[in-house]
Amino acid sequence: MSRALDSIHGKGAVSARLRPAAAAGGPSGQAAGPFDIAPDTEREHGVAGVLVTGLLVIYPAFATVAAIVVGLSLSGGGA
Repeated sequence: MSRALDSIHGKGAVSARLRPAAAAGGPSGQAAGPFDIAPDTEREHGVAGVLVTGLLVIYPAFATVAAIVVGLSLSGGGA
């Protein structure tokens, strides 16, 4: 057991050295992770971009307003 503790605390263990930060290659040499913003390589223009914008932004806004109006009319709050 004492050998395991000695290696944890560094007594008699081989010391590990970290690489310098300059040798890491920088963020431009690495792929984007799940929470990183990927570089915008291709921009959508035209009908495809308009449809995606409509589905992701405009439709939920109209659906929210419609749900509020229907809820008020069913509950009698609009009268």
